[in-house]
Amino acid sequence: MSKVIALAGSCHPGPTIAVTSIAVLLGVSADLRGTLLLLVGVTVLVGQLSIGWANDWLDADRDAAAARTDKPTTTGSISPSTLRAAALMSLALSLPLSLIPGWSGAWHLLLVASGWGYNLGLKKTVWSPVPYVVGFAALPVYVLVVAGVEEQWLLPAAGGLLGVSAHFANVAPDVAEDRAAGVWGLPQRIGPRGSLVIALVLLSSVGALLLAELRLSGAALLLSGTLVLLPLVGGSVLVVRNRIGRPVFTMVMVAAVADVVLLLIAT
Repeated sequence: MSKVIALAGSCHPGPTIAVTSIAVLLGVSADLRGTLLLLVGVTVLVGQLSIGWANDWLDADRDAAAARTDKPTTTGSISPSTLRAAALMSLALSLPLSLIPGWSGAWHLLLVASGWGYNLGLKKTVWSPVPYVVGFAALPVYVLVVAGVEEQWLLPAAGGLLGVSAHFANVAPDVAEDRAAGVWGLPQRIGPRGSLVIALVLLSSVGALLLAELRLSGAALLLSGTLVLLPLVGGSVLVVRNRIGRPVFTMVMVAAVADVVLLLIAT
């Protein structure tokens, strides 16, 4: 049981659950039902597990050097070799699962390949946002193609922007530690304040794009606009005051959730 708990803690449960939930909700919005909806959920879950486990496996030495007590590999709850086996097994399982509905599954494999590319080295380069653009743009396309829904340019565009904003916001609080460990992705080069500004600007763009597409009016427009803008305004105030840290990241994530809700409504 302890190893199962350690595996769960090593898969980056927050992002894994979030991405899987978004895929399922997109499927419901696209009228996927029953076995096909379950297949999409399981496929995305397995792919995200492979990415999360690979991340902790490949970063085990760096996490140990940084004394990351939140990492099961650092506390000794699980070994890097166990994570390597779990990551490779789930990666191998992703291929047949993705292709069960046909070649539409290639879009999901693009998402998985993007995550692995980030883990294997892109995270340390100026190209670190690219996997987020590609992966999060591919996710809604995968779900829509499986559902037989005509592709919409809005969804991959919004997904890619949301992915990049999440990348900058997630890295910003840990820039100093990453630099010390030799990780120099684009957010680490720009710095925490600049990264959060970019995240906020991208989220504002996504919110405006989705609100324009929905063509809301009256109270609905006011409510939706408030949900999107309020955390962005709060985050901007904290950035201006140079209070860089988890509170800003939390506000960015709240704004991202609001954008995801609008994204689902727009499908």
